[in-house]
Amino acid sequence: MDEVQIGEIKEELERAEKLESRRQTIIDSLEEQEELTEELQEEINQASSLSELEDIYLPYKPSRSTRGTKAKEKGLEPLADMLREQQPGIDPEVVAKSYVDEEKDVEGPEEALRGARDIIAEKVNEDRDVRENMREFFFKNGFIQSELKDAEADQEETYREYYDLKEPALDAPSHRVLAIFRGEEEEVLRVKVQPPKEKGVKKLKGLVVEENSGTSNQVELAVEDCYSRLLAPSLETDLRNRIKEEADRAAVEVFETNLEELLMSPPLGQKPVLGIDPGFRSGCKLVALDPHGGPLDHQAIFPHEPQKEKDEAKKTVEDFVREYSPDAIAIGDGTASRETESFVRELDLDESIAIVRVREDGASVYSASEIGREEFPDYDVTVRGAISIGRRLQDPLAELVKIDPKSLGVGQYQHDVDQNLLEKKLTEVVERCVNRVGVNVNTASEKLLTYVSGLGPTLASNIVEYRSENGQFTNIEQLNEVRRIGPKTFQQSAGFLRIVDGDNPLDNSGVHPEDYPLVKEMAGDMGCGITEMVNNSEIREEIDLESYVDSDVGLPTLTDIIDELEKPGRDPRPEFEPFVFAEDLNEIDDLEVGVVIPGIVTNVTNFGAFVDIGLKSDGLIHISELSQEYVDHPRNVVKLNQRVRVKVIDVDKPRKRVSLSLNFEE
Repeated sequence: MDEVQIGEIKEELERAEKLESRRQTIIDSLEEQEELTEELQEEINQASSLSELEDIYLPYKPSRSTRGTKAKEKGLEPLADMLREQQPGIDPEVVAKSYVDEEKDVEGPEEALRGARDIIAEKVNEDRDVRENMREFFFKNGFIQSELKDAEADQEETYREYYDLKEPALDAPSHRVLAIFRGEEEEVLRVKVQPPKEKGVKKLKGLVVEENSGTSNQVELAVEDCYSRLLAPSLETDLRNRIKEEADRAAVEVFETNLEELLMSPPLGQKPVLGIDPGFRSGCKLVALDPHGGPLDHQAIFPHEPQKEKDEAKKTVEDFVREYSPDAIAIGDGTASRETESFVRELDLDESIAIVRVREDGASVYSASEIGREEFPDYDVTVRGAISIGRRLQDPLAELVKIDPKSLGVGQYQHDVDQNLLEKKLTEVVERCVNRVGVNVNTASEKLLTYVSGLGPTLASNIVEYRSENGQFTNIEQLNEVRRIGPKTFQQSAGFLRIVDGDNPLDNSGVHPEDYPLVKEMAGDMGCGITEMVNNSEIREEIDLESYVDSDVGLPTLTDIIDELEKPGRDPRPEFEPFVFAEDLNEIDDLEVGVVIPGIVTNVTNFGAFVDIGLKSDGLIHISELSQEYVDHPRNVVKLNQRVRVKVIDVDKPRKRVSLSLNFEE
């Protein structure tokens, strides 16, 4: 199975565990109330969803005093049962007279009928068949409807498009659902999630009320009350929960996809880099990094307003380049980014030095974080930010895992979704990426090691401690010497850890140590050593994999082993290629409608894609401008970090918004 299938099984298991937990809680409650019968137990055991379980439990749920319970205390339940039978030829007024009892505060027939209707309303609300039918009706016919509640609360008109909106609830796009609910929470919008009331009442009457009955009028009144006071609010909550859950899942899925593509961005690799955190008044922070990301030197330069010490800044950068021979210069894409890039490109530097703008989302978070302080206690936050920017170019994955994914700027309505779901899914993405790339156990940070399958914070810390006390690992078996790493942990994690230039070339591959004897056997059968077999594709091609199949190892595993031997130490991420924005584009006033310019996709949402075109704010390609054909989701056309050529179709200078299109021919 692949990681997606395994994830689906894990989710189904969690759903089943949640269902079983609630099932047992309900059984325990019913036993305590002495209400559990064999028939009820069987119904509970057969329930396949939480809503079905709750419907079964509803009549037995301990609750506060209600209008129905008060009416029962007045002895009106027999009257309610008789009315609900809706037998012909019965006059409710006449029957109700016998229930008049001033001592029980039933002062007349109408008082008795009112109490009976309260009981009927609650019994209809608790009827499982009725609730199942009405829930299905709500889901099929429900609308999400929003209207303006308080204009003063939305002075910037953030929610203007939702001031008067109505659409089928289950068809509403996730971004619209989340925006509407946020507007409701901020008390800008008034929101309903229901079918039309008259249709709902009619549907409920059709399930409960019988025609040509003397008592049907009383039941009809009870049903109308039940719908408005009990059933509709309850089922609206169910429908709200459903569309919110679906919106959450869709938004989190977008976040997952974007995060994975961001983490799997092409790395420059282990090469020396200059990192620059740009700024105006506070200057630009310049740092030199060795090939492993270690800081060698740092300096503040002030090439821009207000200091405008351009000559001094030029000399400092050129001195750094001569002394540290960087392969690339990484410039953060925040404030003063474009100006700093222009300044650097004007310098007399070797053309082989790549000048790259790097996303700095979350760099300030890292700089002030505990991880940042632990890594560089002797540097201030601005220097840490420059270090992070440089390291992101060298290895995006290794650096970005230190930052809360929600701070990386690739989400959609991330603060509005279920935070537990978001945290869980994003952690899974980070783990998946880390394990797919593999981790150099001798250079990885403690945080990066934390995401290796089978490890976690404590064991990651123990590995770093072992490394500092004993020097670098030379073979994977040394992991067994690390405190608290036992056989099971070794089995789970060893296949994702790498040792470069160690004792065994297999330690720099994805082959698991438990398969090393098998590889050694293959090499022996081919009359060569493991190193020779790894380096010679002709030898590997002659191996008859079928001859090694047995009860423990199947052909798929053997094929995977050979595939890993084809690329020992090879990074699965794409090769790094520098990118250059349009040279004559520095601010939004430089843009003209109709021009075609290069850009990089920085975020993909349900409604379109944001593209960095070299300005302070990204432009938006609305989903309708992605293709001439119908687009189900933007991710089917573009992905994060994709390089595109886009056409400018609108420039809103006051709001600094740029609309772009891919739907054009050059």
